[in-house]
Amino acid sequence: MKKNSKMLVLAAMFGSFMVASTHAVAGENTNPVNLGKAGNFAILSKSGITDVFRSNVVGDVGTSPITGAAILLTCDEVKGKVYTADNAGPLPCRISDSNFLVSAVSDMERAYSDASGRPAPNFSEYGDGEIGGHTLAPGVYKWTSGLLISKDVTLSGGPDDVWIFQVAGTFFQANSTQVNLVGGALAKNVFWAVAGTATLGTHSHFEGNILAQTLIAVNTGATVNGSLFAQTAVTLQMATVTKPEMGSNSKSEMKTNAKPEANTNAEPETNKNTRSSE
Repeated sequence: MKKNSKMLVLAAMFGSFMVASTHAVAGENTNPVNLGKAGNFAILSKSGITDVFRSNVVGDVGTSPITGAAILLTCDEVKGKVYTADNAGPLPCRISDSNFLVSAVSDMERAYSDASGRPAPNFSEYGDGEIGGHTLAPGVYKWTSGLLISKDVTLSGGPDDVWIFQVAGTFFQANSTQVNLVGGALAKNVFWAVAGTATLGTHSHFEGNILAQTLIAVNTGATVNGSLFAQTAVTLQMATVTKPEMGSNSKSEMKTNAKPEANTNAEPETNKNTRSSE
């Protein structure tokens, strides 16, 4: 009896350890991405920001190491500061601060590496690279090729929930589609790490932070509730980019005041749309 009791105690302890370990891994995956000094910006790039007038940016803008002359936004289009690495760029809003920009760009690159490299994603190849029409639960999603949003997509969760989308190829959001946040989800907790070009179609609405290894293109009339971080350039065409305040609701939350139903089906079904990463 004593031997059996000891075995039961050991089994219980081992089971508790395994459960604790599993929760620790999940917690690491769902922590927000630390943007560091890059988090001060609505738009930050390394190779400039082009613009088809008139765009509107609410938040700070910066580019480095390229000259500030590569920022084609006017001061009238930016409700915030415009940081440059030299004494070129739009006046009178230009602020030359190369040291600050070097740190911010370094943090941007580090944030991309963190987001794109999070291990053990919760969902792999979800929807075969097409998430239009779906409602997505919080977690880490990974695609080994491109990602498409052809119809409206909804992210359902609370204000502390985090979404990280790892895209090894290009990302494209179709014209006039929307990324919607419901249940109190916040744009500041949504991260899209894209290795290829990220394109937002005309008159689309996007939520979250894009961390792109190359170009981010925001086409005519598109709106972004989030920040754009590009390791090459950002192109704007009469677009609106708004850096979300800490704790603020998204456009879709304010517009719809939507609340999740008791049965939202937000969790992707592993037997239909998700390939296990194991």
